[in-house]
Amino acid sequence: MSDIVTMKDFKKLDIRIGTVAEVERVPGSRNLYKLQVDMGGEMRQIITGLVGYYTEEELKGKVIAVLTNLKPAKIFGQMSNGMLLAAEFEDKLALLTVDREIPNGAQVT
Repeated sequence: MSDIVTMKDFKKLDIRIGTVAEVERVPGSRNLYKLQVDMGGEMRQIITGLVGYYTEEELKGKVIAVLTNLKPAKIFGQMSNGMLLAAEFEDKLALLTVDREIPNGAQVT
């Protein structure tokens, strides 16, 4: 069982909806994509290890959940400004998406 968090802890997370606008491989890496994600009024660059799980074509246009207030990190020489949310089980991975139309930037509550 994982650690228990309070509602106060959860409310510190700023999770928002965005649409993947651009996808490209990170040069020299084996499993990294560089994504440009439309967060509704701002584009965010996110570096993610989804090569092998999704093709570039599958990712482009996908509406996803993004943790936006994670400290920016330099990954393989590229700045990453957020984290995609996904579910993982054994060797399977699935991005968290929405089940109906909602604008980019909408907050997950």
